[in-house]
Amino acid sequence: MPWYFYALEFVSGLFLTNGVPHFVQGVSGHRFQSPFASPPGVGESSPLSNALWGFANLAVGFGLLWFFKPQGPEAVVGWILVGMGVLLAAVWLSTYFGKVRSKHP
Repeated sequence: MPWYFYALEFVSGLFLTNGVPHFVQGVSGHRFQSPFASPPGVGESSPLSNALWGFANLAVGFGLLWFFKPQGPEAVVGWILVGMGVLLAAVWLSTYFGKVRSKHP
C-alpha cells in the first residue's frame, strides 16, 4: 500500500473528530467557535454555520475513509492510524476549546 494511504487514514481521523463538536453544537442550537467567526476560532458562529461546518468535516473524513479505507494485510496499521488521528484531534480540540470557552462564558 502506498505511503499516502497511511497519511490520509490519519487525516480522516482528524476530520471526523473535528466534525463532531461543531455538528453537535449546531444541531443542538448552540453557538460555538468556528473558523468563520470573528476572530476565527475564538468568536462564536451561528448554530447553522456550525452544523454545516461539522457536516462538511464529517463528509470529508468519511469520504477519505471510503477511498482510502484500511484493507489487506496492513489494515490493522491503517485503523491504528485512524485512531491516532482521532486521539490527536481530541486532545488538541479539548485543550483549545477548553481555553477559549473559559475566557468567553
